[in-house]
Amino acid sequence: MASNYIRFDWAMKRLLRNKADFVVVEGLLSTILNEKITVLRVFATKPNAEDDISECFRTNLLIVNSNGEQALVEMQNNNEYAYFQRMLFGTSKLVTEYINRGEGYEKVRKVYSVNIVYFTLGHGKDTVYHGKTEFRGVHTGELLELSPFQRQTFKVDAVSQLYPEYYILKVNDFNKVAKSPLEEWIYYLNTGDIPDNATAPGLSEARERLRLARMSKEELNAYYRHLDNLVILRDNVYTERAEGRAEGRAEGLVEGRAEGERKKRMEIARQLKSMGMAIDLIVQTTGLTEDEIAAL
Repeated sequence: MASNYIRFDWAMKRLLRNKADFVVVEGLLSTILNEKITVLRVFATKPNAEDDISECFRTNLLIVNSNGEQALVEMQNNNEYAYFQRMLFGTSKLVTEYINRGEGYEKVRKVYSVNIVYFTLGHGKDTVYHGKTEFRGVHTGELLELSPFQRQTFKVDAVSQLYPEYYILKVNDFNKVAKSPLEEWIYYLNTGDIPDNATAPGLSEARERLRLARMSKEELNAYYRHLDNLVILRDNVYTERAEGRAEGRAEGLVEGRAEGERKKRMEIARQLKSMGMAIDLIVQTTGLTEDEIAAL
């Protein structure tokens, strides 16, 4: 049952910060990035982060792949209007925060932004999106490539590998049978359920570590407060959008009526002016200014 397991966003912030439990996050990242990933460190968030609704959805990690290459990962699960810009802010912050003052730009770390999205983001039919930076010639369309020296120095094959990469998992849009390890993860992220036949990396460990039955009373109380906050946040977003649409329609109606009335007065003034009526009389009749009437 879905209710038997803890939501991943909560587990990621509160329960999977011990090295022994990194295997769950490693499984998700290995599945997304399609290579063996090991978590070296989870960076501490600011104090009392559990009381900050924006920080409850964000975790920064230092990882290493099978080739020994280290990178930074920001995992976030938030719900805000300018989420695309929030992704950019997060990667930019990681790039600048984790380079020592005075170090050369070659020390800038690779950054991955993994976004687990439970709301409508953009317009598209897929459930997983991958974004990266490429440079193409304006006239030729050719892809700008690294020089042999840069490939040897930076140990990458493409310019895009030096820049942040973004992964968006639109889990609410997944409504089919999971047929791949990534789909098995998305199914869990969406429903909170881990099927017995799921074989994706990290899910078997999640099945054991993320059971509600393993939480203490205090942990359960904090977890349920978190779920209440999610409901409040979702309701606030829906309310703001509804109020915004209603206010926009009302303002549009008022502005539309005002503009319609103005056009009528302008047309009356134009006709009166063509009939030779004095300007001061047209002003009294229509309410327009002398300059407005003179411009007709």
